[in-house]
Amino acid sequence: MSTPDWWEDTDLAIAVAEVEEFVAAGGWDSPPQLFALVATSQLLEAQPALAPTLTETTRYTPIAQESLPAGELSLALSQISWPPEVAGCVLVQEIVVLPPEAGASLSVDPETAAGQAAGHPDRAEARLTAGVLRAADGGACLLRLRGEHGDAPLRGADLAPNLLEALRMTFED
Repeated sequence: MSTPDWWEDTDLAIAVAEVEEFVAAGGWDSPPQLFALVATSQLLEAQPALAPTLTETTRYTPIAQESLPAGELSLALSQISWPPEVAGCVLVQEIVVLPPEAGASLSVDPETAAGQAAGHPDRAEARLTAGVLRAADGGACLLRLRGEHGDAPLRGADLAPNLLEALRMTFED
């Protein structure tokens, strides 16, 4: 039996939520941020001095990476590769969400469509946090709307399949 598209690995989903909570503490209007996921047990083995600050109850520890270069996110992701110690990665970005019926009125040109979406009267701003593991299919996503609905995030690996695929490609040789 195969798992549904929305199914999330529990340990990965915990790491994604932890990253989203960390980024949320800094407020809104932030550039995309990338985090490496390292097995907590391996991190503690390599750096025992971190033991007081880490909990072994979480399987993965997120480690913030340098800022991504300005410009097209897909281009930045296509130039990333990870060392073998990195078990996965999580990306946080702010996006514009439109109702499904609004998509038909957007331009096919991505740059023009982005401008149209940003000015659309029914748009909502959101923070999308997505993560993948090196050795697993699927992923985990969390979407938090800005404003009055911000306390009830949406979850599910099917929220951003293209982004999950782009993150997965950072692990290909």
